[in-house]
Amino acid sequence: MAKREKREKRRGSAGNNRKLGEDFLLQNSKKEGIVETKSGLQYFVVEQKKGRVPTLYDTIKIHQRALLLDGKILEDTYRKNQPEEVKIDELIEGLQEGLLLMTEGSRFKFWVPANLAWGRKGTGNKIPPNAVLSFDIRIVEIC
Repeated sequence: MAKREKREKRRGSAGNNRKLGEDFLLQNSKKEGIVETKSGLQYFVVEQKKGRVPTLYDTIKIHQRALLLDGKILEDTYRKNQPEEVKIDELIEGLQEGLLLMTEGSRFKFWVPANLAWGRKGTGNKIPPNAVLSFDIRIVEIC
C-alpha cells in the first residue's frame, strides 16, 4: 500500500511540475528580451562579447548558477568563484543548444523545458520529474 501511495504521489507531482513549467515558460516568453528557439529553449542575453563560438565537441570553462523554478539552487560556481570545466556534448540537450549560441566571455540566462533536460524521470532527489530548469551561464574559456 505504501509503495502505491508513493507512486501516485510521484505521478501527481510530475503532472503538477509539468503544468507549472508550461505556465512559467508561457509567461516568461512574453517578457522583453526573451528569445525562444524552435525546440522551446528560452534565453536572455545578459552580456554579449565578441569571441569564438564553441562547437558541440569542445570542452569549455563556465560559471553557472542552476536553479529549479522554486529557487532551489542546484549548482553555483559563481559563489565558489571556481569555473567548472565541461564537455558540451555531455550536457543536457537544452544546454548543448544554448551554449552553441554563445561566444567566449558572454553571459546568458536559459530556461530549459523538461523535455530538453531530465524529462519525466528527473534525477532522483535532486531534480524532480518534468522540472523546468533555470541557468545563468558565462563561458569563461573555450579550452
